[in-house]
Amino acid sequence: MNISRLINFICVVAGGIIALYAQAQEKQNLYLLLGGIVLLMFGIYRTSRNIPSKFDKKEEETFVKSDDED
Repeated sequence: MNISRLINFICVVAGGIIALYAQAQEKQNLYLLLGGIVLLMFGIYRTSRNIPSKFDKKEEETFVKSDDED
């Protein structure tokens, strides 16, 4: 596991734990909850940035070939 994936994983886990901790208290700390959500979303964004799009693939070859006749 390279360092970038480790940072993403730590951000997601830490953000989730912080958000759950802030939500579970009787008197909720809004700033702690927002900080946890921001950290969680930052980790998810960094993770999704490295996932390739399905539209970036080269077109698959088909068995049917078309000729452009002018």
